[in-house]
Amino acid sequence: MSKIFFYTTFCIATLLMACGGQPHNHEHGEDHEEKHGENPHHGHGEEADAPVLGDDYLYSNEKHFANMTMMTNGGDNAEAYWSFADDKLVFQASYDKWNTSCDQIFIMNADEQYHDQTPPMVSTGKGRTTCSYFMPGDTTILYASTHLAMDTCPPVPHRGPNGEYVWPIYPEFDIFVADLEGNIVQQLTDGPGYDAEATVSPNGDKIVFTSLRSGDLELYTMNIDGSDVKQITSGLGYDGGAFFSPDGEYLLWRSSRPQTDEAIAQYKALLKQGLVQPTEMELYIAKADGSEARQITELGGANWAPFFHPSGEKVLFASNHHSKSGRLFNLFLMNIDGTGLEQVTFDNVFDSFPMFSFDGKKIAFSSNRGNNADPNAHGGATNVFVADWVD
Repeated sequence: MSKIFFYTTFCIATLLMACGGQPHNHEHGEDHEEKHGENPHHGHGEEADAPVLGDDYLYSNEKHFANMTMMTNGGDNAEAYWSFADDKLVFQASYDKWNTSCDQIFIMNADEQYHDQTPPMVSTGKGRTTCSYFMPGDTTILYASTHLAMDTCPPVPHRGPNGEYVWPIYPEFDIFVADLEGNIVQQLTDGPGYDAEATVSPNGDKIVFTSLRSGDLELYTMNIDGSDVKQITSGLGYDGGAFFSPDGEYLLWRSSRPQTDEAIAQYKALLKQGLVQPTEMELYIAKADGSEARQITELGGANWAPFFHPSGEKVLFASNHHSKSGRLFNLFLMNIDGTGLEQVTFDNVFDSFPMFSFDGKKIAFSSNRGNNADPNAHGGATNVFVADWVD
């Protein structure tokens, strides 16, 4: 197996963590040459006739985007989600220049670029964090963190017991609310086991999150103050990365549903070790109370990081179903009944974590596009991009 293939496949697998995913970090045990000897994010697209990236960070056939801005420049930056007023983004990042050794939560202004400056950190700087989201009023954010259990980053598994590419379900994750100065103002979960992947309804009344409290990874909702917790899913397999529809009436999420005896046994065995293999996932939709749940993709591969189009009638999501190697992720758009599939981005490695602004005019997402070939510059970086959305 080549170093390029090994490194890139590992990175893509670990990018599938948490809400919509979680950027890779450099704690996974490859030697220095595998990490830094080549740049796996530059110039290794699968298609010989792949479109050329312009100076505006756009490919010529990305007709749904205009006025693209690269917001960050270096490190691993992902899951950038809009404030209710559309003037800020909250995101997670791991970047040596920002003094983080694993993901912490930062806030950026939507009209500024953070290429040579460090945005404000709003997590504690301890442990590991994931899945931040603005709370109603835009004066607080919620996110999951392990900081109560540890000051340093938790260990990242290299592979599963049979060589599987896996990501960890840290039992130390709980969900917190913090103000914009980083002060914890509320702890929303405090039970044993994994609680994370929380997002907020556009109506400002409900939170959806993923928890292992039942013994399986299921979706739950709670009121904005943490009360009235209700289980939403119950099928065997991972349910996570959920978002509400624009009217708050529906939920959209990614799920693995092992079907064969072998797949079920493998899922259960990994889960007992606090691991999940995120390489086969499809998208589901249901009413916000969990009723009328139905699968809306049957594409194969990893379909994840879904977000409702402002109309509520379409879904934008990341997928590698079109990739022979599984290393190529792009954004796709389709109707909520599963018809009308359309490719939206044409990057040669990785695009994911889309979120429409609340006014529906802009989109934020994370991408490897525009990376410099020099690994000492910002080659291999996953950066946050913002663009105008064109229907």
